[in-house]
Amino acid sequence: MKVRVLGCSGAIARDCRTTSFLLDHDLLVDAGTGAGDLTLDEMAGIDHVLLTHSHLDHIAALPLMVDAVAARRSTPLQVHALQATIDALKAHIFNNVIWPDFSSIPTRTAPFLQFHALAQGQTLQLAGKQIEVLPAVHTVPAVGYAVTAGQGYWVFTGDTEHNPALWARLNQLDVALLIIETAFSNRERGLAQRSLHLAPHTLANELDFIAPGKKYPIYITHTKPAETERIMAEIQCFDQANPLGDQVMHDIRQLHAGQVFEL
Repeated sequence: MKVRVLGCSGAIARDCRTTSFLLDHDLLVDAGTGAGDLTLDEMAGIDHVLLTHSHLDHIAALPLMVDAVAARRSTPLQVHALQATIDALKAHIFNNVIWPDFSSIPTRTAPFLQFHALAQGQTLQLAGKQIEVLPAVHTVPAVGYAVTAGQGYWVFTGDTEHNPALWARLNQLDVALLIIETAFSNRERGLAQRSLHLAPHTLANELDFIAPGKKYPIYITHTKPAETERIMAEIQCFDQANPLGDQVMHDIRQLHAGQVFEL
């Protein structure tokens, strides 16, 4: 399974794209502005979209992407999300005011887009992959995902704060790679807490839930562009950014748009 990082920033700026990952050629996880860097052919090749939650930085490109490739597709784009996320998209985006309701055009029986509700703890089989819906703790209903094609799990936490249930499940899985958000620096810890995001001091507490003997690369995502350097420096204060040996507890790295992982 190939994972391509299209966007992993917590906001936009030059060379900063918001959250989106392309798995192989046909499965998109979140549809932030990073999806806008795909070619039309690449967009048309996506059959399934998994959304973690309804916030704009994770769904901004979805309405534009559907519009861009609708004429090239012979089947509807399948969008999988919590029912609360689907309800939010229908009420506030695909509402014929902000954007056309592509789930009912050109016809209700043959639309450009179809929604499918999923639930935390559910396991899906999509595009030759097994996908488990993981718990997340955020200001709106949210989930993360663990995806495997048989060679360990690629795990994306989505937006989350303190989340013991996540770690309890990850300690049972063969995790090959973890992508976890750390949106704010420690100086913004109050804002992080109110918005249910992680900061380096709370990230450190979360990583303590990893079971002894479990070790895998941990990539930091969703940093605010103006805070990225400070966030990574603060993370280095409690752990190493580049592992030096068995004495290092975690292998923590910064995620970058354009990275490709083979699992």
